[in-house]
Amino acid sequence: MLAAILLGLVTAAAAPLLYRWLGKWVVVPVALTPLLLFLYFCAFLPPVLQGQVATQQYDWVPALGINLQFRLDGLSLLFALLITFFGLLVILYSSSYLADDPLLGRFYLYLTLFMTAMLGLVLSDNIFCLFLFWEITSISSYLLIGYKQAEKEARVAAWQALLVTGLGGLALMAGLIILSIAAGSYTFSGLVGVRDQVLNHVFYLPALLLILLGCFTKSAQFPFHFWLPNAMAAPTPVSAYLHSATMVKAGVYLLARLSPVLAGTQAWHDILTIVGGTTVVIGALLALQHTDLKAILAYTTISALGLMVTMLGIGSAYAGKALLFFLLAHALYKGTLFLVAGSVDHSTGTRELFKLQRLGGPMKLAGLAATLAALSMAGVIPFLGFVGKELLYEASLENIGLLLVNMMAGVAFVAVALLMSYHVFWRRGPDKTPLQHAPALFLNLPPLILALLGLALGATVGIVPAPLLQQAYQVLGNSPGAEMKVGLWHGFTRVFGLSLLTLLLGLLLYNGLNRVREISTVLAPVYKYGPNALYHRLFELFLHGAKAFILKLQNGYLRSYVMVTMLFFCGLMLFMLWRDSPGIDLSKRVYQLQEMRMYELVVMFLVIAALVFLLGTRSRLTSIVVMGLVGYAGALFYILFGAPDVAATQLLIETLTVLIFVLLLHKLPAFTYVSHQFKKYKFIAVSILFGAIMTYVMLLVQQQAQPSTLKEYYGDSSYVLAHGRNIVNVILVDFRGLDTLGEITVLAVAALGIFSLLRLNPEKGDKP
Repeated sequence: MLAAILLGLVTAAAAPLLYRWLGKWVVVPVALTPLLLFLYFCAFLPPVLQGQVATQQYDWVPALGINLQFRLDGLSLLFALLITFFGLLVILYSSSYLADDPLLGRFYLYLTLFMTAMLGLVLSDNIFCLFLFWEITSISSYLLIGYKQAEKEARVAAWQALLVTGLGGLALMAGLIILSIAAGSYTFSGLVGVRDQVLNHVFYLPALLLILLGCFTKSAQFPFHFWLPNAMAAPTPVSAYLHSATMVKAGVYLLARLSPVLAGTQAWHDILTIVGGTTVVIGALLALQHTDLKAILAYTTISALGLMVTMLGIGSAYAGKALLFFLLAHALYKGTLFLVAGSVDHSTGTRELFKLQRLGGPMKLAGLAATLAALSMAGVIPFLGFVGKELLYEASLENIGLLLVNMMAGVAFVAVALLMSYHVFWRRGPDKTPLQHAPALFLNLPPLILALLGLALGATVGIVPAPLLQQAYQVLGNSPGAEMKVGLWHGFTRVFGLSLLTLLLGLLLYNGLNRVREISTVLAPVYKYGPNALYHRLFELFLHGAKAFILKLQNGYLRSYVMVTMLFFCGLMLFMLWRDSPGIDLSKRVYQLQEMRMYELVVMFLVIAALVFLLGTRSRLTSIVVMGLVGYAGALFYILFGAPDVAATQLLIETLTVLIFVLLLHKLPAFTYVSHQFKKYKFIAVSILFGAIMTYVMLLVQQQAQPSTLKEYYGDSSYVLAHGRNIVNVILVDFRGLDTLGEITVLAVAALGIFSLLRLNPEKGDKP
């Protein structure tokens, strides 16, 4: 399985170079990767269908429990097959949709990277491994959504998706770590074995809330649903792949994976059913108010994701079956409709519903694919969507509220299905929408394949999809070992009656859509206070606040930067001193002051007098000379206390500093004197505070000195090991050679930067 991940990463990295070499034929090697991966995972079907689980582990940081651990069972195999199969079709579709795009190689890089990240996500058994791929999906989706970087709408949508899903990812990481601490395991397979321990742990609720937050943001659940419709600014292949079959289902996948561990509590049931049900209703209502094909499909996707979350909240056997069948059916018909919407836009130049009519003649294959997918979306027998809809109704029969929510979504889906097929392709009208060009083969073939699969899998539901979904069903923890009995026809039952009623109400809703849109205009003021509007307001406030903060902090004055650094350091030291409350025996220190010699007092008062004089001067030249005097006094202290080599270094530095400042004095900007008394005393107070804390800390260090053999080791080993008589030099060059090399590197980089600035040679008054 690691080989599959590496193959995807290598292909992604090579895509731009391959495009440079092969041009439009780059689609061949790029499409070959998902094809090979699909065949590779198909090879696991026989053992997985027999209930076996394939695992792999590669040590990474075993001491911290961070390893590359992969697990392929029924649930992960289902997603792996969807990811690779859809990836193949979307890459073929993109070769025609973006045929003239000069950045096609970059597009394939982003798309293949996303596909690989999704594979890693669904195969991961280690929580850290999963989080790594989770974040890669967020980054790669950001790149895909913002692929048209010249358009502001795409940039804003990409940034929004990254912020929402990225912040949710941080919450998810915290939740998974807390969950692992409670369970004592960092693997999902290990978590299942300690379910009772997790449910009774004090950390259960915090872990649950954080994990749900991460999954809700990824799967566009209310109130985080707003990023998904905005992400439709991405090219249609991206929408079809990310927002119908893969990325938005990552949150659903993780909830399903964790349901054997976290499900069964009232908190799990209430949160998932309430959030999921709310998302269903909002998505269905908003879908009916839009006229852009991709926006309509985006909102119905939100509603469908809400249905999946609701099924996880119910947690019954029927709900588990409904989740899996509806997930598969939704991926097939929604992927088809997204691709058809892209073909229509590509061929006609518009996605506006009321500008599209009678396209069935010139776009027969696209019309056929849309019709088949629409029948599955509406839940018409014998399509797979019919099976999914009946199971959804069966799972919610005992809860009238959830049943009404499901029926509302079903009615809206029927109306949208009629819009996407009958209204666009077959409805008679006065005019026919002209085509700018006929759709290419790969604009028609991928959606047609997906649409035919929805019909074929529905007709053979008990033979083809059921065995794999049976193994995925076992992972959910619903009645382990129970057989999933699913058929296409169960007679004239209550559920079948509800299905017929849904079709009838959906037809009536389609006929009254104009009236619905007129009524929905009343809700326009409400949207000003919705999640999307709130996000933009908060984002603007964040930008204004960040700008004000930076302008205040980065004001261009070095003294302000030094003051902030000192205050932060003082705060940390005061906290540590308050926490540990160390004491100092001042009687010994007072006695040491009485032993000070006259020349030490003279040098000390010389430094103090220089500093006092420095605070009141208005001359830069005087400031430089006085600072040099302070530096020379420091060198004198080094000599008096037996460090002549350090004193020599200090003398050289101070002399060079004074000389350089004097030589460049006329080049420096005008001297700014801090005339305001408050500002002046503010800097003095911070300086005194810093000096007092440092004095106190040094006294503590001297009083509580810890015995160390390091000094003796350097003294005994310097000459023997390094053949050096100067211990300081030996330490810097031999014992701490890498540290010194790092410091030299920093100085060299700084010198190169200064040299580059000097080479600019700007004229006086010009900006460099």
